[in-house]
Amino acid sequence: MDTAGIGRRIAYWRDRRGFTQEDFARLMGQSRRWVQSLEGGQRQADPRLSVLARAAEVLHVPVEQLLSDQPPATEAGAAPPAEVLAVVDALYPVSGTLPDGDPPALEVLHRRLEYCCAAFQACHYRALSRDLPPLLAGAQKAAHAAPRDRVCEAHGLLSRALQLATSFLHKYGAGAAVQAAVVADRALAAAERSGDSVQIGAASRRVAKSLMYQQRPQAAVDYALETARRLEPDLSARGPLGLSTLGMLYLNAALAAAGRESAGALIDHAEDVAARQGADLDEDYTMFGPTNVELHRVDMLVRFEDGWSALDTAAGVEQAALAGMSRERRARHHIARAHASLLTRRKEDAAKELLEADKLAPEEVESRPEPVSLVKDVLGATPQPGAQLRALARRCGLQA
Repeated sequence: MDTAGIGRRIAYWRDRRGFTQEDFARLMGQSRRWVQSLEGGQRQADPRLSVLARAAEVLHVPVEQLLSDQPPATEAGAAPPAEVLAVVDALYPVSGTLPDGDPPALEVLHRRLEYCCAAFQACHYRALSRDLPPLLAGAQKAAHAAPRDRVCEAHGLLSRALQLATSFLHKYGAGAAVQAAVVADRALAAAERSGDSVQIGAASRRVAKSLMYQQRPQAAVDYALETARRLEPDLSARGPLGLSTLGMLYLNAALAAAGRESAGALIDHAEDVAARQGADLDEDYTMFGPTNVELHRVDMLVRFEDGWSALDTAAGVEQAALAGMSRERRARHHIARAHASLLTRRKEDAAKELLEADKLAPEEVESRPEPVSLVKDVLGATPQPGAQLRALARRCGLQA
């Protein structure tokens, strides 16, 4: 048995679950001094398996996690579900073989795109996974066959469909990061063919986000900022639609920069753009405006692991304005508040926020790796989780 580092690992998982030494001692039926000795290494030379099993149960980790520094096995929700893989499969015809027959009319494709964007904002991801593949195939074929006077329009529509596919894949984190990066590049190529600065800016922020998911945050920041500066004159001339695109580029840069001092300044840039726009608007399905800027400020502070400031900022968001946001954005805000609550060891509040998010948008919580991981952490940090939290964990594929 590899006993080296057991105390250190127990201390790590205890802290991650939000337990004090007193909390952990009570759950283990021991004294605080006993925990101090265990974590300090005095009791790990010949640990009893029953003690390790109990510690693993209390900390909600496999026993193997206390015996090794190897990464844990893939958790529930870490791999994209089958409906996401179906969208990935549909991307291959986009660059190769296309379905036979005449392409759908652009007007039909525009309506399908509107439906799919609305499904995304409502967190109806199963419906989106059903309707997005034929939209992608149809948009690609329409772009190839468009008459000369509608080539730019067709490529703009194709870019927007690919952007939506990228955002959908981003929902599943590292498990779909490679596919998302490829689709984001295709979206940008189609946008450039369209010559539309709004589509170029919108596709560029998907590229920036893909860089972030590839663990290249500085490249993501630099790319988003360079694009924003290059396109700002054109986007500013396009009114609310262009300003929304510009503001979202700054918000994407801020999230990629989270953990750096520049993140706050980037949020302030977005705030200035929102003030120029003047209101919360859903131009190009961005929900951009003063409220969304504040929600991103909360997200940024959570990424800083500054839970107290995140909760203070969230408390200042007007509830009426928040109610006007899309279901997807409101659910993500509840998840951010849950994370901030866990960081501040408000375990009951964290559970409440997760349950609110799940009530609002079950598919946003139960099938995505980041929320599933957060549910696991909140469950593990709660000495006596309630029935609703345990039920949510089971829906997420977790043991509860």
